[in-house]
Amino acid sequence: MRLLIAEDEKDLNRIMTHKLSDEGYSVDSCFDGRSALDFALSAEYDAIILDIMMPGLDGLEVLKRLRAEKSAVPILLLTARDSILDRVTGLDLGANDYLTKPFSFEELCARIRAMTRNSYGYSSSVLSCDTLTLDTATKRVMRGNRVINLSAKEFSLLEYMLLNKGIVLSREKIEDHVWNYDYEGGTNVVAVYINYLRDKVDKDERVKLIHTVRGIGYVIREE
Repeated sequence: MRLLIAEDEKDLNRIMTHKLSDEGYSVDSCFDGRSALDFALSAEYDAIILDIMMPGLDGLEVLKRLRAEKSAVPILLLTARDSILDRVTGLDLGANDYLTKPFSFEELCARIRAMTRNSYGYSSSVLSCDTLTLDTATKRVMRGNRVINLSAKEFSLLEYMLLNKGIVLSREKIEDHVWNYDYEGGTNVVAVYINYLRDKVDKDERVKLIHTVRGIGYVIREE
């Protein structure tokens, strides 16, 4: 899952970027509103964490412009101001959630998970396909009674495919959601990670779940 963090407090920005990257997210970050708007309009994000008080454009103006562009990306507002007016204004402009500083990292992660689940139409933290289950909260992946150990990037790829179960995803679409702007790997990276997942998810299983649609992309589905 790919996130954008727009926060002008550099230490907080760095900490959030580092910790969310450790959680398996692909993270882009910036420090002002104009950069945030440019980032948000030039890439596909699964969620945006947007500070209200930023130079250039404040977070509320960025939010307003994104919604005017018909962007439906889930947005969580960060604010140091604990006023009802700030919260009401942000929600009325189209924010999905808000968090008041200081906040716990655990709560931030929970709110991000809730926003992204809702945006894909899921009410539970557990995603599934046939006997495969993935819990976005505990990071536990199982195929039947077998525990599957995944790297952070493998988990992110499998999560994105399960959120889009039954939908064929192009290589470009996967790259946009699972890798960030800093990625400098080869053009076959998606195929490489798909093979990693196949080895761990489908190997020795009678029912194969991860499929290649020649000339189009990849899909996870029950056969």
